[in-house]
Amino acid sequence: MSGRAVAVYSLKGGVGKTTLAVNLAWAAATLSARRTLLWDLDGQAAATWILGHDGGGREAGAAIRREIDPRRLIRPTALDRLDLLPADASLRTLDLAFHAIDKKRRLTRLVEDLAGDYDRIIIDCPPGLTDTSDQVMRAADLVVVPVIPSALSQRALDTIAAHVMRKKGPKVTLAPVFSLVDRRRALHREALQQHTDWPVIPMTSAFEAMTVRRAPLGAYAPRGSAGVEAISDLWRRIETTLSEI
Repeated sequence: MSGRAVAVYSLKGGVGKTTLAVNLAWAAATLSARRTLLWDLDGQAAATWILGHDGGGREAGAAIRREIDPRRLIRPTALDRLDLLPADASLRTLDLAFHAIDKKRRLTRLVEDLAGDYDRIIIDCPPGLTDTSDQVMRAADLVVVPVIPSALSQRALDTIAAHVMRKKGPKVTLAPVFSLVDRRRALHREALQQHTDWPVIPMTSAFEAMTVRRAPLGAYAPRGSAGVEAISDLWRRIETTLSEI
């Protein structure tokens, strides 16, 4: 069976999207012992940085345009079974590139090509409803959507779902996740009570340390810590969902 693709996507930045993508890639490689590829499609290259690479070069966009084989760009990481397809500054115009290419399944084809080498492909997507997000929705088996707990949480998810329906593409499985949760805040507690079935990723200083340590949380935090347990629980849910779709 070929690999499955999980995209981590949000309408806007600042919701813990990249740290979540990196930690899910760690979970796939470490907890499930999957051959895992983290594909950084965000031109900010934050996931690339966390996993030990500087995001230099200008070839990431060329791989999207099929001017080069994306496999040429794949790099190993410090973690067993986890490779990285890094981002660089050329992806800052990725949306324009997809629009110019005018091939709605370009990313799907690229994912299908890579899925023969990997069990799980985790895609860190740039934020926003764009041509790039449309490509991601077609390519991914599951789209994880981190949202900050608030009265607007459901609205953000509904906006994405409505956009997908308007495109009339293949059915997309959206998996909302509460991110950066601080249970001391009344608004956060109220949002969690409205969606008791959504996974919860807490706001902890350990997550913030990822950019300093340049490693996923599970690579340095104790297995029983709140952050690692939350990521582990979320990954188990994702694996279950993937087995059902």
